[in-house]
Amino acid sequence: MATSSIIFDAPQTARWPRRYTVILLFALGTALCYIDRVNISIAIIPLARDKGYDDAARGLILSAFFWGYIWLQMLGGWLADRFGGKRVLMAGVAIWSLATALTPPAASISFGVLLATRAMLGVGEALNFPAVHSVAARWTLVTERARAISFHFSGVTLGTMVALLVSPAIVLAFGWPAVFYISGALGLLWLVAWQLKAADSPEECPGMTTGEMATIAAGRPEISLAPSIPWVAILSEPAVWAIVIAHLCNNFGFYILLLWLPSYLSHNFHVPMTRLGELSVIPYAVAFSMQNVAGWLADTLQKRGMSLTAVRKVLQGSAFFLGALPLLALPMATSAGVAVLLVTLSIGGSALGSGAFAVNHLDVAPRYAGILMGLSNTFATIPGIIGVAATGFILQRTGSFSAIFYLTAMVYTAGLVCYVAMASGEQRI
Repeated sequence: MATSSIIFDAPQTARWPRRYTVILLFALGTALCYIDRVNISIAIIPLARDKGYDDAARGLILSAFFWGYIWLQMLGGWLADRFGGKRVLMAGVAIWSLATALTPPAASISFGVLLATRAMLGVGEALNFPAVHSVAARWTLVTERARAISFHFSGVTLGTMVALLVSPAIVLAFGWPAVFYISGALGLLWLVAWQLKAADSPEECPGMTTGEMATIAAGRPEISLAPSIPWVAILSEPAVWAIVIAHLCNNFGFYILLLWLPSYLSHNFHVPMTRLGELSVIPYAVAFSMQNVAGWLADTLQKRGMSLTAVRKVLQGSAFFLGALPLLALPMATSAGVAVLLVTLSIGGSALGSGAFAVNHLDVAPRYAGILMGLSNTFATIPGIIGVAATGFILQRTGSFSAIFYLTAMVYTAGLVCYVAMASGEQRI
């Protein structure tokens, strides 16, 4: 609570605001989402050895998650904005936790069943980000919005760190199947807490005080559930496509580094399993800090008079520039330490986007924030399907990651140009 009090603005003598509990819970849900998503990047090394999978097969396993992930983004956003995000998020966590626990028996049955189970994991996790954005639009103040979403997005890096640090120890102590059984069980604990403490909106939450309800009502626009979706207005708005393109470009690099970094360190520098988690987690520890710095910086710049449009463009432009530059030098790395340093600079720099494109949905169309996140995350899933799988085939064909690093830097550059040209921080829909 002390940490969250710094991130937000809760007075030390006041009652702990319920909105901060909701923000903390959906950030922890996102951390759990990434624990269940990322543990495969460690477990796949002994799994592939046990089953005799080559690099191309490993690429298909890593990308199969996205086959399910891409399809329910829009549906999840519509359900959350139309009927409320609480139950949508609960359904997602229940589905992905079950899929996680079923991964070891699926691998024992066949390669095809394993791919189907990973796709099922993607189906459940597809509901997470649209539902969270829908809930956040209704629970957060405009002046706390960037910090809330950045804190939520830092759940991505927190979950990644936990998975990368803990998974190797679990694999070595109990075998790779235990990773999936343990992380799947954590979902049950989260579901209980979310059911007890969360609601679709503060107006529907029995634990709200009159004072906090007044604070929220005064600090955000009136946002009722959406009876219909203005598709033409959404799809014809340039600021929406700025978010979509930035999200796609951001995820292109993030997914490749996220899922292939352990294999890259093992392949290029022969890093042993005992050190993979330790080295792989460093970039995400920095990114966790940078994401929350980005949220604080965005809200601070807004309070000091900078327009939201300028705030979003400055932070996202910096994110893409700082994300791309180290990747150009990465193929020249001569040691695991240098490689990790460059990856850390790239991931840490790109994390500034959590104060820009990641929260921009709530600026442009707060009532339809779930739908907008579903739209942008649908497009942002394409790199997970194509880029992650293609990395496996390119590696098998060339034996080098260099082409992937150069391509990612080019994608970041394209994202920078498009976002700066089209983005807006004003409500447009």
